[in-house]
Amino acid sequence: MEAKPAGELGTAPRARMGAWRFVVWFGTVSLLADFVYEGARSVTGPLLSSLGASALVVGVVTGAGEAAALGLRLVSGPLADRTRRFWTLTIAGYLLTVVSVPPLGVVGTLWAACALVVAERVGKAVRSPAKDTLLSHATAATGRGRGFAVHEAMDQVGALIGPLTVAGVLALTGGSYGPALGVLAVPGVAVVGLLLWLRSRVPDPRRYEDGAQASREPTEAKAPATGPTPANAAARARRLPTAFWTYAAFTAATTAGFATFGVLSYHLVQRHLLAPAWVPVLYAAAMAVDAVAALVSGWFYDRHGPAVLVVLPLLAALVPALAFTDAVTVAVAGSLVWGAALGVQESTLRATVADLVPPGRRATAYGVFAGVVGGASLVGGALTGALYGVSVPLLVTVVAAIQVLALALLVFTRTRRRR
Repeated sequence: MEAKPAGELGTAPRARMGAWRFVVWFGTVSLLADFVYEGARSVTGPLLSSLGASALVVGVVTGAGEAAALGLRLVSGPLADRTRRFWTLTIAGYLLTVVSVPPLGVVGTLWAACALVVAERVGKAVRSPAKDTLLSHATAATGRGRGFAVHEAMDQVGALIGPLTVAGVLALTGGSYGPALGVLAVPGVAVVGLLLWLRSRVPDPRRYEDGAQASREPTEAKAPATGPTPANAAARARRLPTAFWTYAAFTAATTAGFATFGVLSYHLVQRHLLAPAWVPVLYAAAMAVDAVAALVSGWFYDRHGPAVLVVLPLLAALVPALAFTDAVTVAVAGSLVWGAALGVQESTLRATVADLVPPGRRATAYGVFAGVVGGASLVGGALTGALYGVSVPLLVTVVAAIQVLALALLVFTRTRRRR
């Protein structure tokens, strides 16, 4: 039998807090972390532009950052499943993120700023499969949709506070990025301290899921052994379910036509629709919409399942049609729609993966899923950035066509699954 690392899942004592408390405390960690990195991301477009970046460079860098945040999970996900060091990887990933952000405002050169933008996203890649697996165990007891939705909503509280803090410091310092991003070191220190405390309190969150399964299926142990042979069962356990792959394909398609906020904010500043100091305020508003959308979609998910994902292509198609206009109110509305789409993506999609894949392969599934979506994010960032420089109507048309394809793929895969 494979030995499990001391202090990680499988050897720890019983959790010393309830499942909902664990979700809320983990949400607090994410709130503080979002304070840090969403504060920085809210000004990524204007910051890179001030260092000489074009729309294409902003689109490629922000798209590459998302690709790193998602694609590298192809490595970190299987690594988490193999080593079972879920807490170690979670803490290491958060640490990399919080040390990458404060220097962004003082490096002074485009290449260094681009490197830090990507490094912050690499930290997300390191932690996310392990973090989502830890959280998935608790949501088995709270309800997948509601648990992930509450966590995402708390995420977005930090994503609201961070940009507003950055905006306030920018206003006070006359647009200086150094102090505006340097202040984010304070919640960064709190992230690491709270994670260490939470690990000491709940070293093995898997017990939440074991308890939930035991309460729902008290007679399962008495059932006759009429299933597949051990060899077939082992082979099946090593494979990810077909349903997982179909939803990954749908998500990749809709993400390939999803603009990054870096490109949206670049448009707002370049067209003189918003002053740079107001961009973080708009980003904060989009994060507030994100939180509401996460809660609503999580509620619907627990009652109607993955059918709620039909709204994603519709929202993604609306974003460029609204956000890249020259009317301030319409462009702002487009950014808020972008926030709503992000809320569905970051809550309900994670809940779907947890329901489709058994615990032993869940971190790998999160890694593979994110890798597929990461490639699509790079395409989306580069595509919208490049087409923006050519023709906004062409950009709107291409994105709409991609979302029609994504919607057709979702309908096809759901019909096939029912059969």
